[in-house]
Amino acid sequence: MESTTSRDGTTIAFDATGSGPTLVLVGGALSERKAAAGLAAALAPHFRAVSYDRRGRGDSADTQPYAVERELEDLTAVIAANGGEPAFVYGKSSGGALALAGAAAGLPIRSLAILEPPFRAEGAPVLPADYVETLRRLVVAGRSSEVLEYFMTVAVGLPAAAIEQSKQQPFWTAMETLSPTLIYDGLVLGDNRLPLATLANVAIPALVIDSTGSAPWLRATAAAIAAGMPNARHMSLDGGFHDVSPEILAPVLTEFFMDATVSGSNNQQQPTTSSS
Repeated sequence: MESTTSRDGTTIAFDATGSGPTLVLVGGALSERKAAAGLAAALAPHFRAVSYDRRGRGDSADTQPYAVERELEDLTAVIAANGGEPAFVYGKSSGGALALAGAAAGLPIRSLAILEPPFRAEGAPVLPADYVETLRRLVVAGRSSEVLEYFMTVAVGLPAAAIEQSKQQPFWTAMETLSPTLIYDGLVLGDNRLPLATLANVAIPALVIDSTGSAPWLRATAAAIAAGMPNARHMSLDGGFHDVSPEILAPVLTEFFMDATVSGSNNQQQPTTSSS
């Protein structure tokens, strides 16, 4: 484990493996950096793959008050601690939404790949207007299991039987520890509608991925996100619900980011002409 310090003094923990251009992996809801270990290992032959604990998770601190801008500063600090040059970024789920916000805000990101940021395109299930406030109320009351149940029912759409099954698994306790950060994910997603102004401001090369095993609304939203950016393409990969295995995902990310590396190198080496 390594760490860096964000602008507000928050310690942000990260792991780095491999060598080459820096590729930062931004996790989604209820995930810590270790969740990306398999993907990082698969990317390591071509990149310095960096996975980090977003604030409030794992070994990272959780300085209050929270704001999405603080998370953008965290991502900037992680990039700075890993070579300091503009980095490639891959974001999953709400981590993809955070990466989109960072790219639109001008963070040092060379190109961007995201998997199913759970915004709600037209036709998607609508979240309650008080979704984040309900999460906050349950967190303040210390009802961590109910926080998870509410998230999984309302945001993910899991049936009650599946949630009850999950509650019997060892990972439920670990997720309870992370449950307060669901508020942060909710704030990153804003009103949950497609962030059209944000998308229009992401001019860097972007790849938007969906999984064939995901809900139709997530897949449709991924396509709509790609259509809203000036330099993006959309791709569907074989996978499970809201997830694609490292074996399938890593080669696609490698090709996308390596193409960006070659293109950037060629642009830098373009000869200049002058008239005399």
